Amino acid sequence: MFKTVEELVQTAENENIQLSEVMIRQEMSVHDRTRDEVMSRMEENLNVMERAVNRGITETVKSVSGLTGGDGKKLHEYMMLHETLSGNLTLDAVSKAMATNEVNAAMGTICATPTAGAAGVVPGTLFAVKEKLHPDREAMIRYLFVSGAFGYVIANNAFISGAAGGCQAEVGSAAGMAAAAIVEMAGGTPRQSAHAMAMTLKNMLGLVCDPVAGLVEVPCVKRNAMGASNALTAADMALAGIESRIPADEVIDAMYRIGSSMPAALRETGDGGLAATPTGKKYKEEIFGTGVHS
Repeated sequence: MFKTVEELVQTAENENIQLSEVMIRQEMSVHDRTRDEVMSRMEENLNVMERAVNRGITETVKSVSGLTGGDGKKLHEYMMLHETLSGNLTLDAVSKAMATNEVNAAMGTICATPTAGAAGVVPGTLFAVKEKLHPDREAMIRYLFVSGAFGYVIANNAFISGAAGGCQAEVGSAAGMAAAAIVEMAGGTPRQSAHAMAMTLKNMLGLVCDPVAGLVEVPCVKRNAMGASNALTAADMALAGIESRIPADEVIDAMYRIGSSMPAALRETGDGGLAATPTGKKYKEEIFGTGVHS
C-alpha cells in the first residue's frame, strides 16, 4: 500500500516495475480481484472515455443551457485544415479534452477522472498521445492506472472536488494525473512521472472554481483544455530531465492549504469569480429566470 507519491515511486524503483504495475497490484489486493478482473474493469472505463471523445469531436453536442457545445469539434476541424500555432499534438489533446467535457455538460456518459467537471483532461491527452506513440490496448489501460495512482494520493492527502478546494483540486489534479501517465507511456521513469505531476499542479495552484450559473460548463470546458496543454508541456519537461524543486507530495500539501483558505465564493458556489461578472449573472438569469439572485 502507498499513501504518498514518494512511497509510490519508491515501490516502483525498489521492485523495478512501472507505476501502473504498483497500482494494478494494489487494486488486486484491496479489492481481492484477479489481474484479469482488474484490467477488464479499467478497460470498461477506457471504452467509455473513447466513446465520449469520438462523440464530442464528430457531433455538435449541446448542453441544455446552451452555454457549451461544439467547440471541441470546431477545434478538431480547425486542426485538420490549418497550420496550427500550438502544434497538432497539443491541439488534438485540447480538442478531445473539450469534447469530453462538452459531452458531460450535455448529460452524456463520461468517466470521472477524477471528477465529472475535470473529465476531459485524462482521456483528451491519452487519445492524442495515442496518435503519436501508437500504444497497444494494455499500455492505454496502464495509462489510466498511472492516472489513478496519482489521483488516489491527491484524494487521500488533499481533495479533488471544486467545492472543497477550488478548480485546482479538479482540473489541476486531473492535469497532474495526466502528466504522470504521459511520462510512463513515453518511456520515462517513475521519478520523472512524479516531477511531471508536480510541475503541472504547481502551475495550477490557486485556480478557483467559479461556474457560471452554477453549471459545470463555463469556464469548466475551456479549463479542461488548458489542463491538457499544461500536462503535455510538463511531461515533456520531465522527460527532458527537468525536475520540480518542490517534491510532488509538498505540492499536494500546498494545494490542500491553498484550497482550505479559499473563500466559499470561489469554491463551486457560483457566487464569485467569473460567475459574479455582469455577463455571468446575465446568463444565470437567462437560464433560471430573473427571480434568481446571487
